[in-house]
Amino acid sequence: MSKPKLLILGHGRHGKDTVGEMLSKKGFTFQSSSRAACEIFLYDFLKPHYGYESIEECYEDRHNHRALWYQLICEYNERDSCRLAREILKTSDVYVGMRATKEVETCITQGLFNLVIWVERDLPQEDSSSFNINKGIADIIITNNGNLEELELKVSRLAHCLNEQGTVVSEVY
Repeated sequence: MSKPKLLILGHGRHGKDTVGEMLSKKGFTFQSSSRAACEIFLYDFLKPHYGYESIEECYEDRHNHRALWYQLICEYNERDSCRLAREILKTSDVYVGMRATKEVETCITQGLFNLVIWVERDLPQEDSSSFNINKGIADIIITNNGNLEELELKVSRLAHCLNEQGTVVSEVY
């Protein structure tokens, strides 16, 4: 039986990639949208503008250019809102970090994801220049205001439900 396809959403630096990494320890494969976009097309486009010498250098600088990355990913997905998601889901169970409502809604409508997870933390939220999704679209909300051990426990409980029972609860506090 294949793993469910998960979409992890939330504002920058709220813990999405950390949740993805924790799920990977529970048997899921994950890919960050930023990492995938960097490898597929962003590095080649941005290298001449910023002088990046590697994909890693480009990826590590993403927080300094969030609005530009958002714009370029939206352009990449313009003809097909699920384009990047389909690329990621070819090799991963979990897509981390979609940023546009249109993309989320289209992917859900087309049945690409079995579950949408929102990760939130008491930190500033991104402005609409780099993110325009409302957490109401998520099936599950993981509150990430504690330490790593507390987050690990929440993710472990979620993974157990997904792996063993095929059911989930509505919120993981």
